[in-house]
Amino acid sequence: MTTTSETDAGKKTATRRRGPYASTPARRAEIVRAALASFAEHGYERASLRDIAARANVTHAALLRHFATKDDLLLAALAQRDADDLDLARSIIESKVPKERVLSGVLQEEFAHPEHLRNWLAITIAATNPSHPAHDFFIARRERMRQHFTTKRLATTQDSEELSAADKVTMVMAMTDGLRIQYLLDPERPTLHIMETLMRLIASPQDG
Repeated sequence: MTTTSETDAGKKTATRRRGPYASTPARRAEIVRAALASFAEHGYERASLRDIAARANVTHAALLRHFATKDDLLLAALAQRDADDLDLARSIIESKVPKERVLSGVLQEEFAHPEHLRNWLAITIAATNPSHPAHDFFIARRERMRQHFTTKRLATTQDSEELSAADKVTMVMAMTDGLRIQYLLDPERPTLHIMETLMRLIASPQDG
């Protein structure tokens, strides 16, 4: 007959066995967050796996069990940053601000962290090289952004006499990247109103 103590011991053993597996998603998330911070502070090239492991409070060997290479970790970090940006945009939209202020609100948050912005821009530019590990990610991201921009929430859904809907998206994406660079060059010069003006100018009539 199984005793109570034997049952309790079995439960504890099962818990110990499940523990590492149960914590894997949470631990991976901690490592990705640590990578985001390290890449933002040091840039991708200078960030080290050992620094990321220390930030995540795991050993270097434990980090490698989750992510075999820094390239793998970079892609996971970029995906997380994308998700964070989408959450921010969604919260701004849900706050009922005018449509032309959604993107300026996202940029305003980015401008609050210039060093982070500078390093992420460096990754973006480096990824224009087809051999870069994040090249395919940014190509796919561009298409996702196009899909987001062609919703009624961002007022670029219809062709106009001068610009197609696709042209409008290209203009918005170019303006977004350009304003990031202009802010880093001259942070004292107001720029966010330019984005808001552009969004009003290209708004589809039924989205006004």
